[in-house]
Amino acid sequence: MAAAQAGATQDWLGLAGRVCVVTGAAGGIGAEISRQLLAVGARVAMLDREASLLTQALHSLQAPAGQVQCIACDVTDQTSLVAAAERVQASWGPCEVLVNNAGALYADAVMDIELSKWNHLLSVNLSGYLLCSQLFGRQMRANGRGAMVHIASISASLPQPYSGAYSVSKAGVKMLSQLLAVELGEHRIRSNVVSPAMIRTPMSEGIYLNPAVLAQREAMVPAGRISTPADIAESVLFLASDRASYISGQEVLVDGGLTQSWLGLVPRPGFEKQDAVTSA
Repeated sequence: MAAAQAGATQDWLGLAGRVCVVTGAAGGIGAEISRQLLAVGARVAMLDREASLLTQALHSLQAPAGQVQCIACDVTDQTSLVAAAERVQASWGPCEVLVNNAGALYADAVMDIELSKWNHLLSVNLSGYLLCSQLFGRQMRANGRGAMVHIASISASLPQPYSGAYSVSKAGVKMLSQLLAVELGEHRIRSNVVSPAMIRTPMSEGIYLNPAVLAQREAMVPAGRISTPADIAESVLFLASDRASYISGQEVLVDGGLTQSWLGLVPRPGFEKQDAVTSA
């Protein structure tokens, strides 16, 4: 029964056999996206600058031979990326799905951040996305089809203080995706953005080990919980699939309703959330 259900999902998405490239694939969101793509029969090239972490991720995935390859690659290094793109094409043919996921974050005030750190974050979070889009996008253009999904953040639209260039870089990702959608649309290439909100990954897990902080954050989200990499991966697979064939240049917020709840967090004398629930 489970096998039949998996097959039905695979057929529904139409991703079986597709050549997919995932950057920042060694952990967290990238590893989960890779796992879910493999589960529906896609071929996945996992790119990450940490070769040892890629090896660990590969062992945990237990993917069939020939369905996955790991490529140590720095998205800020054009020479490294060119070699990765050539390796993917030589192994499997042109890339059909690109997931730009590699990212960096520094906890700095805008007034205090060093220019070198500002530039490095932009090189990973924005310029790296551009380079990957160019190199793998050229393969898609020659092939006459493709889908790009870029991982941004709700901080692309809402300033996240004391995070250096993070919000700036993610806002740039949104506009880059829109430009790609317009310029590559005639080649049957789509480009979309998935923007997570609060999420539990190895990078953020330390925050959620504090029960009080976890409870406070969960209370802010209408869905009542913090998201997981699986929540993000499921949205990515949909946008990468033929089921989203007429969706391009869009941003999907995967935030449990958080960005719609801000006004509900503003104190209103004489009105409490519980009162509303009781009277409903």
